[in-house]
Amino acid sequence: MTVESTAARKPRRSAGTKSAAAKRTSPGAKKSPSTTGAEPELIQLLTPDGRRVKNPEYDAYVADITPEELRGLYRDMVLSRRFDAEATSLQRQGELGLWASMLGQEAAQIGSGRATRDDDYVFPTYREHGVAWCRGVDPTNLLGMFRGVNNGGWDPNSNNFHLYTIVIGSQTLHATGYAMGIAKDGADSAVIAYFGDGASSQGDVAESFTFSAVYNAPVVFFCQNNQWAISEPTEKQTRVPLYQRAQGYGFPGVRVDGNDVLACLAVTKWALERARRGEGPTLVEAFTYRMGAHTTSDDPTKYRADEEREAWEAKDPILRLRTYLEASNHADEGFFAELEVESEALGRRVREVVRAMPDPDHFAIFENVYADGHALVDEERAQFAAYQASFTTEPDGGFAAGQGGN
Repeated sequence: MTVESTAARKPRRSAGTKSAAAKRTSPGAKKSPSTTGAEPELIQLLTPDGRRVKNPEYDAYVADITPEELRGLYRDMVLSRRFDAEATSLQRQGELGLWASMLGQEAAQIGSGRATRDDDYVFPTYREHGVAWCRGVDPTNLLGMFRGVNNGGWDPNSNNFHLYTIVIGSQTLHATGYAMGIAKDGADSAVIAYFGDGASSQGDVAESFTFSAVYNAPVVFFCQNNQWAISEPTEKQTRVPLYQRAQGYGFPGVRVDGNDVLACLAVTKWALERARRGEGPTLVEAFTYRMGAHTTSDDPTKYRADEEREAWEAKDPILRLRTYLEASNHADEGFFAELEVESEALGRRVREVVRAMPDPDHFAIFENVYADGHALVDEERAQFAAYQASFTTEPDGGFAAGQGGN
């Protein structure tokens, strides 16, 4: 297994600290900044073939990044991908009920995640495994929810990282309200809310844009446009690029190459810094690609062409940064070999932790449906108990009545 397909030492925060550009005038405050790269209107600092390109408006936000920090970004992406691949395998083996893979979106998540400060607050959806890594959440804590044994497994206030949100788009309203609150408190911090291109069609997101603009809330809306809302392509949801929607609400929107970790880091730093200065919200559209399925219950081959996926595999965010590290002599074979060992150790730990988890309580779904209980819920619980009991076996090894042998 190569490190490009794998994914664990304790995460660092070095790349997310305040940069020397913190007090500089923010680019793009009145217009979308100029772009570099093959994709339309795309902020890019690393090309798909690993070449560093200049951008006068955003170079300042990564000008002081060290080779160690670059290696840290690479390590983050490799290890988060390994974790994600291990979780997918565990689901296929029946250890998890479902898994939403982030394969292909590592640069968008790691770049933006490392741009945050410890005192910023993050509101994720259910695919932000790389962001959780950057916030110091133990990756094994993410798996309890997908196994059905808890509702998240971590304290949101310990890492300023909210629990995963399954309801599409609702976390953007939570983030906006939180941002309005910290602004009234006079806090020198910002909020970032993650969502996908599919969620951009939800009314909650539109309301979030309205309230954040009117109240000048210090929030960054980070949309990972992976181009497919399950089986629905983006062009079926919008007539304009997603980042341009911000114009109608009165705040800046930018599109960044979501497979370029440096560009994602730079653009998110800029957006967070303008939020902290009281300049209000920003919409960042990270133009990327979901190389895997929407979730493990999905079959993307039914609606996506193999040629499309193969074209995006050539823009792989991890391979892109590795090429740059090697060409710049910022990493040697010893680094990559050590990372491979670390990746394998993470995979083993994830498997061991998940397999040691208890089986989910099948009757927990009937709890807390109503505050005082309900006769219909009691009836449904009894019916489900009878159904479960039908799967027991007789002492002679045969099946109980009504179960059948198939």
